[in-house]
Amino acid sequence: MAEVDERVLCAVEMRSYAAGFLARVTTRNRLPLDYSERSLRVVDFLIDGLRKGGADREGARNALLGLGAYVGEVLVRRAGAVWVDFDADQRSYFGQPVGVRMPDERVWNPLGKVVNRFEVGGPEESLQNFYLTLHGRARRAAAR
Repeated sequence: MAEVDERVLCAVEMRSYAAGFLARVTTRNRLPLDYSERSLRVVDFLIDGLRKGGADREGARNALLGLGAYVGEVLVRRAGAVWVDFDADQRSYFGQPVGVRMPDERVWNPLGKVVNRFEVGGPEESLQNFYLTLHGRARRAAAR
């Protein structure tokens, strides 16, 4: 596995971080990661593979961060969200430095949702279901 990225990411970096992660993971693999809602099922599958492969959270840290950035970027492109830096209280609550704000002003934590899927697993932690049941989505957000 690649070196662990020790930087704390900020909102303005998340789009490029997601794109860089996507470029790295799709270089040798034909993964259908196209920022669509359907692609979140692939993310569920990838996280389940990490779990079944015996990775611990620290060993899977970069992959989880990249997948979380990807999930957040799906929310930005398809649901009208914007990346935001969490304030101190939000960082404490969510355990992450960044998240997304939906058109209805609700704040969500895609990085944490990916970690939950990894740690808990199961259909109740599905990222595809998370998207489909997400409150505050724009009715028709244009792909950016």
